[in-house]
Amino acid sequence: MDPHLLRTYVTVARLSSFSEAARTLGYTQSAVSQHIAALEQDLGAPLLTRRPVVPTAAGERLLEHAGPLLLRLDAARADVVRMAAAPEHGLTLAAAPTALGPRAVAALPAAGVTVRVLARDGIPAAVATGTADLGLVDGLAAPSDPLRLPDVAPLTTHCVGEEPVCVLLPAAHPLARRTGLRLADLSAARWLDAPDAGLPLDRLRAAGGGHGFRPALRYEGTDVRVLTALSAAGHGLTLLPRSVAAGVPGAVAVPVTEPRVVHRTELVCTGALRGTAARLMEVLVGRK
Repeated sequence: MDPHLLRTYVTVARLSSFSEAARTLGYTQSAVSQHIAALEQDLGAPLLTRRPVVPTAAGERLLEHAGPLLLRLDAARADVVRMAAAPEHGLTLAAAPTALGPRAVAALPAAGVTVRVLARDGIPAAVATGTADLGLVDGLAAPSDPLRLPDVAPLTTHCVGEEPVCVLLPAAHPLARRTGLRLADLSAARWLDAPDAGLPLDRLRAAGGGHGFRPALRYEGTDVRVLTALSAAGHGLTLLPRSVAAGVPGAVAVPVTEPRVVHRTELVCTGALRGTAARLMEVLVGRK
């Protein structure tokens, strides 16, 4: 398939309009129609109905493939451009909210750095496509186990560090005076669902036996301070690395004693690093 035709198709399907897609892509509407017709002829199947403009069953299936295919193409282009690039002009670091811990912040160069806080699943793609030079991802894992990251491109990961995890409870919560908690005992509790700011509930569910951990409130943001304030106010429990959970006003951080899991942070990068990116990786990975 011609990737130009595929990009046109994805844009038309996303906007549900040939004319809007033409404006977005900078083509004439006639050119967009020709692209779709050529792709349909190549695949031997109609991909869109015209009135209204919606994908057919075959078109829906193609959309499932299109995102990863186009991402791989973007990643390949970025990788080649990166190798042949002019001297560096700065460093862009993409990081999950709870991956950017005190040590990572202290290791950043004094100038020339852009930090982008992203959802965890978006960080490998940002590094692969060149919108970030390095990525910091985190998650729940057994000690020394690597994180499971989306397979978007040939990327390299390095462990930056591991630390204990804690359940954040309101100070008046009946369990706040415990010295440790088992996740299985909290499966029926009220939980905050904050997939981009805290540790996702599906990971807790997997670690706690595969059931329970139903959300009482969903937070769709990346500000950890908002998440901890919601937990302290009694809107639900949340699991956080110890360094983040400790010292939250109105809340108590109780360590998880079972199962044996840790908060793991990994650095995501391409194969060849130079300059500031290489030096930052040496600092983060070299002194755990």
